[in-house]
Amino acid sequence: MILYQSEIKEALNRKKPIVALESTIISHGMPYPQNVEMALKIEERIRNGGAIPATIALIEGKVKVGLSSSEIELLGKEGTNVYKTSRRDLPYVISKQLNGATTVAATMIIAQQAGISIFATGGIGGVHREGAQTMDISADLQELAQTNVAVISAGVKSILDIGLTLEYLETMGVPVLGYQTEDFPAFYTRKSGFKVDFNMRTPQEIATFLKTKWEMDLQGGVLVSNPIPQKYSMDEQIIDKAIQEALLEAKKRNITGKAITPFLLSYIKKITKGKSLAANIELVFNNAQLAAEVAIEYAKIT
Repeated sequence: MILYQSEIKEALNRKKPIVALESTIISHGMPYPQNVEMALKIEERIRNGGAIPATIALIEGKVKVGLSSSEIELLGKEGTNVYKTSRRDLPYVISKQLNGATTVAATMIIAQQAGISIFATGGIGGVHREGAQTMDISADLQELAQTNVAVISAGVKSILDIGLTLEYLETMGVPVLGYQTEDFPAFYTRKSGFKVDFNMRTPQEIATFLKTKWEMDLQGGVLVSNPIPQKYSMDEQIIDKAIQEALLEAKKRNITGKAITPFLLSYIKKITKGKSLAANIELVFNNAQLAAEVAIEYAKIT
């Protein structure tokens, strides 16, 4: 059973544009209090853009679509004590009545169940480096293959193997769109050396693409790649060096599975003296703005 914030319930009934937001970025993606400040500002950006924000999480085992400021504060303060919840974890967290922060995959599942088609995040998970040997592949990719939600992100986190991630998405039939770009972004930087499938010039083009895909009963999501704004983009050599150092440290400490991404992001923040965190926050704001614009256009034509 889903519990809707009253604002979200009204928006769904009146078919207003809504943007889903994940909660792992609050509890596992950033330190307190920046995580709470960011979450509240993202919601404000979406409202200012003309859409309704719907942050999704599990609070004491209850599926919540739309959180109060006190619930966002709880997730931010508790941090990594909140259960990082993907598809496989949903039954456990709900049955045990725990607090759960939803990943991209879990947020997509709940958003689809709630009737929300547009979702903004920072960057999705993917195939980890050395994934060909370790088989460490994020559940986000499989969810994109089967769940009808458009995910607007700054591409794939650059700590991952971007080439293999795109190959996986291609195999699963997931379209990768670029917003005003032919280059696939790499989270902290605007280019990865790889190309998107289709360059979309406007939010209206994206909305029309989504409507066409789902009306054809082509199941699965769409990855909309929105490059970080130029003025916040990091130097490729600096961020690549930081990532290499972080990966070596993770290997040294034998950190794997769901713990590796939060560790790498935290370690990179330390190496870059906070610049990576600042870039992360700005790219999420940028994605939220685009998501609001796409949600408005999608609501108009559906």
